[in-house]
Amino acid sequence: METLLKTALNTSTLVRTGQSGGGCINQGEAYITDNGTVFVKSNGRPQARIMFEGEMEGLKALGATGIVTVPRPISVLDNPDGGACLVMEFIEMKGLRSLSQKLGEDLAKMHMQNVLLENKSNRITDKVQMDYVPNFGFHTVTCCGYIPQENEWNEDWVVSSIFKIKLDYQFRLLEKEKGDRDSIEMWSRLQIILPKFFKDQKIRPSLLHGDFWSGNVAQTKRHPVLFDPAAFYGHHEYDLATAGMFGTFSKSFYDAYHKIIPKASGFEGRHRLYTLFHYLNHWNHFGDGYKGSAMAVMRSLLK
Repeated sequence: METLLKTALNTSTLVRTGQSGGGCINQGEAYITDNGTVFVKSNGRPQARIMFEGEMEGLKALGATGIVTVPRPISVLDNPDGGACLVMEFIEMKGLRSLSQKLGEDLAKMHMQNVLLENKSNRITDKVQMDYVPNFGFHTVTCCGYIPQENEWNEDWVVSSIFKIKLDYQFRLLEKEKGDRDSIEMWSRLQIILPKFFKDQKIRPSLLHGDFWSGNVAQTKRHPVLFDPAAFYGHHEYDLATAGMFGTFSKSFYDAYHKIIPKASGFEGRHRLYTLFHYLNHWNHFGDGYKGSAMAVMRSLLK
């Protein structure tokens, strides 16, 4: 791996800093190089390159908004020992504390950027030239965890929607890998009533982080930092689902966010619906410990 990194980064210096990170899926390590410090995420799975290529494109898209701070991606490399790695800029950061309000503002502004560009093609926004994206989806596969997401461009969010397709894929995985029929039966009932959660709502595409929770945010002294995206264009409320599931963001975060994007009618029902995707995704990743939560959400949605 070190020989590979030296060649790819054109550096004779490659020294571990001792700063590492990781989670249930990937491992990470920081290295000092001739051109500065980089952070390298690695994964030994055969599909790791697809996962990291999607993450790289997500970081590029989020960074291109000029609104949020993300690590600058450098390269995706195949690991000779199997799997792949993603090389990115190293940012010295710590857990989110004092900048929660700023994070709420930044996330809402990022969600609103594409909406404000509608009918204003090639508008210069905050000195960044952006084109309006009229459909839901993304230009490449991105993964929430290591499971690929369906990102094919779609003009609809609800009925024949990209969101329905994403949910359906999770249920099909449960049926295939776990043989769970109870969830499939409930999904057959739930998908019929999906439109009711979006009654009188006009959903416009917003650029989403896609896996927005407390473990994927941090801060420097001046800026909140987002990382580990599963990016695509979708309904802005989708990003708030995981925010409340796995780690509590402060009141100042939510107040700042909703000052820019107020809650719309039916928000709470859609919030539960969006958490369903992530409970299913965790069930598929980590096992039956998440089954109870997923089934409880479905029962509440079907009432």
